[in-house]
Formats: sequence, C-alpha cells, structure tokens
Amino acid sequence: MNNFLLKLRKEPALMFLFGIMVPITIFLIMQLFNDPEIFFATWMRSLGMGSTYAIVALGFVLIFKATQTINFAQGALAVSGALFLSFAVADDHIPFTTIDNPINSLPGPDWFHWGVSLVLAMVFAAILGLVIERLTIRPMVGQPLFSVAVITLGLEIALRVFNNDTVKVEFRNVKVPWGIDGFQVGKETINYSIIAAMVTAAIAFVAVFIFYRSRLGIAMRAVAFDQEAAMAQGINVGRVFAIAWAAGAVLAMIGGVFATQPPVKQSLAVDNETANIAFRALPAVILGGLDSATGALLGGLIVGAAEIFAGQYAAGEIDILGAGYPVIVPYVVMMIGLLVRPYGLFGTPEIRRV
Repeated sequence: MNNFLLKLRKEPALMFLFGIMVPITIFLIMQLFNDPEIFFATWMRSLGMGSTYAIVALGFVLIFKATQTINFAQGALAVSGALFLSFAVADDHIPFTTIDNPINSLPGPDWFHWGVSLVLAMVFAAILGLVIERLTIRPMVGQPLFSVAVITLGLEIALRVFNNDTVKVEFRNVKVPWGIDGFQVGKETINYSIIAAMVTAAIAFVAVFIFYRSRLGIAMRAVAFDQEAAMAQGINVGRVFAIAWAAGAVLAMIGGVFATQPPVKQSLAVDNETANIAFRALPAVILGGLDSATGALLGGLIVGAAEIFAGQYAAGEIDILGAGYPVIVPYVVMMIGLLVRPYGLFGTPEIRRV
C-alpha cells in the first residue's frame, strides 16, 4: 500500500486518474444499489456500444500494424459495405444491376437469406479493401507515412460523397432479422442487437487471435516490427498489406451495420451519419494502443461504457453539458488515458505515429 501511494506521489498523471476513478466508482456502486434494473440495462447497452467500437477499432489496428498508418477511410468503408448489404436485402435485383437477385429464390427462412446477403456484403467489402490497397496504398510503400495517411483521408472524402448521395433522398434499411426487438429485465428492455454485437465482437477477436498465430499472422507481426527486415527474410509485404486492408474493410463493414442499430442508433438504416462510427471509435483505438488487438477490445469497452453511463446518469445536467455531451465523453476518456500512458494501454512505446 505504501509503495502504491509513493508511486502516486511521483506520477501526477496517475494521481489525477486515481482521483477521478475513485468518486466515479463510488457513484456507480450507489446507483447499482439504488436501482439495479436501470444499472444492468445501462451496463448491457455499454457492452453493446463498446463491442461495436471494438469491431471498428480492430479494423484500424490490423491496417495500422501492416502499414504503420491510420486508415482515415474506415468510416467510408463501413458505409460502403453496409450499403451493399442494404441493396442485397432490400432490393429485388443484384446490387448495381437489373438482374433478379437469386438469393430471394433460395429455400429457407428470411434470416437465412439475410445471412447469405451478409456474407456477400463481407466479400464485397474485402474486394473493395483489396482494390484500394492495390491502387493507392501499395505504390506508396517506402514513401512518407504522412502521405499515405493523407491518401486515406482523400479516400474517406471521395467515398463519403458517393455514399451520402446514395442515402440523401432515402435511408437504406439493412433489415437485420432481430430488428429493434429485445427482452425484458424488469421494466427495462435489452435489444437483441446488443447481444448480436457482443457475440460478433467475440468471434472477431477470437478469429484475430487465431490468425496472429498462423503463418500469415506471424508475417504480419514481422512486417509491423520492421518492413525492411521482413522483406529481407522473404516475406511478401504486399500480400500482408492486402490481407490487412481486406480484413480491415470487412470489420469496418460489420461495424457499419451495427452502427444502424441500438444502442448506437434506432433507425436500422444507413444514413449520412453512419460513417461517423469510425471517428467515434477512434478514441478506443488511441486509448488501447494503435498496434494492439487487445487494446482495441479493452479500449472499445472502456469508451463505450463511459459514453453510455454518462448518457444515463448525467442526463439531468443536459442544460449545462449540452445535448451531444455523451459523444464527447470518449474523447475526454482518451485524453485522460494518454496522460497516464501516452502510447495507449497496450501500445508499443517505440511505435511511430502519423
């Protein structure tokens, strides 16, 4: 105990964090005993929000580990993939064509048709990621990282304009099978979309955990450590880039689908704000560490909890804080976290940033 107090005195940032966390923890314990039903519902919503952020954050991490640059086009990729899904499930023809959609004639229930459309949307997102990597990222190998980051920012703007034009007149419904239904916990409703986000995030992180231990995963970690040394060892850096961008685009697309559902939104449709899920998830990436999959998961859960709990228990101060204060909370948490660990909770200290 004495060593802990001594460490607090020597590190003002850690003391600052400790001073914030103690009253927050006491307050939440009081709310738990005051109304357990509301506290549990809030906790579940925070897990759903955090899981959505973690999925998008994981896409950021995979691309950063391979290319050493932040993909500012992640939001545009999220919307592009979600739009493709909406075209597949809401229209009677194949997206971008007038050919009848063969999925509609498949036997089985509607949820099965939706699942097939989801897989096709994931394939489309992966192809889009591969095309972007091949045309705009691979030619920049060896060039300044700032230039690569600016290219991704340009891609974000170009794709967002196209996506916004698509949903300007009519929002595109992704028609998730569970809709906005849920189950009751006392007087509180827990949406099925929250459970779906949590399960999807768990599957995504288990898949990445297994991938990191495969031959390609080891190659990606080698490229993240030193591209030149990896190339000298015969590792195909271009292939690693391609895999990272394809996987990052798929994760962005899944995050885009969940960005249309509770607890993020209630519309179940892609609109001109869906792309913001990437920038809302950015604090999770920075807080957890740009090169850490574990950090993406923990960072997502932390900022998701901060946003949801602040929205629930500080709602009475909306006249002072403003209507949009919950969206600001993750950035405040990120800044506080960086005061304590400037490279993120699980980030590599030697890592270079753009």
